[in-house]
Amino acid sequence: MSVELHREPGAAMAQRLQIRSHRLLSDVSVAEGGEDAGPSPHDLYDAALGACKALTVLWYARRKGLPVEDVRSEVRRDDSAERQGVYRLAAHLVIVGPQLTPAQVAELRTVADKCPVHKLMSSVTTEISTTVEHQA
Repeated sequence: MSVELHREPGAAMAQRLQIRSHRLLSDVSVAEGGEDAGPSPHDLYDAALGACKALTVLWYARRKGLPVEDVRSEVRRDDSAERQGVYRLAAHLVIVGPQLTPAQVAELRTVADKCPVHKLMSSVTTEISTTVEHQA
């Protein structure tokens, strides 16, 4: 799987992301030289965590037949110590299901902490290689 990115035509910095048949736009704020035409790369990183937790809980609930109607997630970022090597994300999930028992809600909280992106962000070593090609 690959993600292709190209600068959005006419944009100062915005990048058009192509992921399979999906198109997204990413940009930086006006203060950073962009036009704030889309979420920043940090926003997308944070959103990946919230989406993964919600999707994982929904998938698990359906698989186990648990009465979950909806999952809403919010991710709050504290990047104040990022340059010192600490990037804090706080995920808050609201699981809608009036018939869920407290034990089932606790089970779903455990499941949320096991989402693949959570694991990727917290316990996997990611190796990144970068190549640069010049075109004149």
